[in-house]
Amino acid sequence: MNNREAEQLAKQYGYRQYMIERYLELFGSETVQFLKGNELAIPSTIRMNTLAASPTEVATRLQTKGVQLEPVDGLPYAYRVRQSTVSLGATTEYLLGYYLLQSAASMWAVEALNPQADQVVVDMCAAPGGKTTLIAQFMENKGAILATDISRDRIRSLRSNLSRMRVENSLAIRMDATQLPEFGIQADAVLLDAPCTGEGLIPVDPTRKQSRITKDITILANVQKRLILAANQLLRENGVLVYATCSFAPEENEKIIDYALQRCPIQIVDAGLPLGEPGFTAPFNQELDESLHLARRFYPYKHQLEGFFICKMIKVAA
Repeated sequence: MNNREAEQLAKQYGYRQYMIERYLELFGSETVQFLKGNELAIPSTIRMNTLAASPTEVATRLQTKGVQLEPVDGLPYAYRVRQSTVSLGATTEYLLGYYLLQSAASMWAVEALNPQADQVVVDMCAAPGGKTTLIAQFMENKGAILATDISRDRIRSLRSNLSRMRVENSLAIRMDATQLPEFGIQADAVLLDAPCTGEGLIPVDPTRKQSRITKDITILANVQKRLILAANQLLRENGVLVYATCSFAPEENEKIIDYALQRCPIQIVDAGLPLGEPGFTAPFNQELDESLHLARRFYPYKHQLEGFFICKMIKVAA
């Protein structure tokens, strides 16, 4: 590794040096392109709420108010905001629950989960509720969703969004999601968008270039390990688990999945997403399960999305 190069890039782009050293190992000759991509603005996206109104009708109403929208390929309910003369969090349509401001990357996690109307679904770290309300949209307000979050402040946002977005099949509980197996739940699908260091959000929050140290990765990885083991316990046989983060760190992504594969009766399957790079199978020269190539990584410089990781798994017979 060229420490001088890492030092120069860290100074040029405003990162902690350890982050650049890691990126050089992971991305090699594409590191500068990766860093430049993190400097580009990512268009805001809104997700139309089909539980409340027709997406095309809402889009037309917003366009008459000076909002220029562009459909997102593969997400028929999502639109990029190219320009707006109004505050999108204060329109009549927003207050009526016709749409939600939500990153497209997080929508792809729900696409991977593909919840069905007759299922029991658990959203383990649900606040502020973007993915939970989209799950309800997929399920057409049928079946049952259990949404949990440990934060008192964030659970308020979750409950507010569930109400505003007209979700009727969800129960929101403030609790530590690692305790969920104590209730004997047998879920058809579980979404675990785990708490993480959030490097993938650098394009929308540049303070994350400096806000974390290496110890934070270790601390959060330990939390993620406990959560993914609990998620596995919640699933019935053949149930679906989708693990996601907004982190670039393999320690929070592939290595968490590899940890679970060694301890749980689960296997990785193709998430069926039309975009994303394959997951790492040997990050930092550490050999991991080969099936991790089926996971998907999103990068700002390649996909014009926040950095994101998605892995879909199926519980198999023990």
